[in-house]
Amino acid sequence: MLKKIYNAYKFPIILLISIIIGSIIGIIFKEKAMLLKPFGTIFINMLYTIVVPLVFFTISSSITRIKSLKKIGKIFIYMFLVFVITSVVASVFMLVSVKIVNPIGNVNIEFSEASKESINIMDNIVDMISVNEFNLLLSKNNMLPLIIFTIIFSFAVLMLKDKKESVSNSLNTISKIMMNVIKIIMYYAPIGLLAYFASLIGEYGSKILSGYLRSMIFYYVIAIIYFILFYTIYSYIARGKKGVKDFYKNIFTPTVTSLGTCSSIASLPSNLECAAKMNIDDDVAKTVLPIGATIHMEGSSMASILKIAFLFAIFGKSFTGIDTYLIAILISTLSGVVMSGIPGGAFIGEMLIVSMYSFPLPAFPIIATIGWIVDPPGTALNVVGDIPSALLTEKYIS
Repeated sequence: MLKKIYNAYKFPIILLISIIIGSIIGIIFKEKAMLLKPFGTIFINMLYTIVVPLVFFTISSSITRIKSLKKIGKIFIYMFLVFVITSVVASVFMLVSVKIVNPIGNVNIEFSEASKESINIMDNIVDMISVNEFNLLLSKNNMLPLIIFTIIFSFAVLMLKDKKESVSNSLNTISKIMMNVIKIIMYYAPIGLLAYFASLIGEYGSKILSGYLRSMIFYYVIAIIYFILFYTIYSYIARGKKGVKDFYKNIFTPTVTSLGTCSSIASLPSNLECAAKMNIDDDVAKTVLPIGATIHMEGSSMASILKIAFLFAIFGKSFTGIDTYLIAILISTLSGVVMSGIPGGAFIGEMLIVSMYSFPLPAFPIIATIGWIVDPPGTALNVVGDIPSALLTEKYIS
C-alpha cells in the first residue's frame, strides 16, 4: 500500500522535499541563500521559454483530432453545459470562501517588478483577447490571444476535410515532442525549486511558508464542505432523495481511488463501476465519465481561485472589484473545463493567471506549489464530480 502511494506521489514528494530543504536553507542562511538564486531563475526561464509552443501545439493537436460529435448530439450539449455550470459554481463557492475566511493571512512580500495597477475589464478587454501584430502572439504576456488564435487555427485545419488528417498527425507529433521537452526540463525541477525557495525565503523571510500551510488547511476543509453540500444538491436535483442515497452508497470507491492514485484517468474504471451500480443510463455514463475525466475538474477550478487569491496577497494587490472577480472566475472555469483536457493544462492555466494579472516571473513557481499541496483533495473533487454531472445530464436529456 505504501509503495503504491509512493509511486503515485513520487515526483510531488521529491519536489516537496526540495522545497522544504530550500526553505530550511533560506531560514538558516538568510541573505546568503541569495547565492542560489541564479539556479532557480534558470528553471523559471526554461519554463517560460517552452510555454508559447506548448500552448499552440497541444491545443491545436487536441482540437484537430476530434472526431464527429453528431453521435453524442444531445448528450454532449447538456454534458458540456453541466460541466461549465458546475465549474462556475465551484469557482464562485471558493471565491466567496476566500473572501470570508482570508486563508492566506498577512504574507505580503514585495517584488520590484510586480505590477500594482488594478485591472479594469472594460478598459482592457480588447488588449486581453487580441494583439495587433502576429509576433506579439509569441510573447508569454499574451496567453489568451494566443489561445484564441490557436483555436481558430485548429478549426481552419478541420475545414481541410480530407487533408486534415496529415496536418493533425503532424501537430500531434510536435505536441508530444513539446511534452517530452517539459519532462526533460522537469528533471531539473528539484534543483531549480530548491534554489528558488532558498533565495525566496532568504530574501523575504519565512512568513510565506505560513501562507502555504494556511492555504492547504483551508482548501482541504473547503473541499470537504463542497463535496458534502453541492454533490448532495446535484444528486437531489437529478433523482431526489433516492439519488442522494445512491450517491453516498456507491461513491466511496471512486473517492478512495482518486485520493490514492491522484489521477482522474486512473479513477475512471471505479467511476464507471459506480455509475453502473447507480443504474445511470449506459450511453450517458460512457460518454460523460470518460470525457469528464479529461475536461471536467471542479477541484482544479477551486484551486485556481486559491492560487489567484494567494498571488494577490503576497504581491500586495487588492483582491477586490467585480472585474477582478469575473476574470478570476473566467480563468478558473477555463482551468477546470478547457485547460484540464489539454496535456500540460495545469501549467498553461497557471501561466494564464500570471499573464492576465501581470504578475512577475517569480509568481509561477509560487502558485505551482499551491497546485501540488492541494492535489489529493482536488483530484477527489475532479473525479467524484463526474458522477453528479452524469446524473444531471441523464435527467435533462430524458
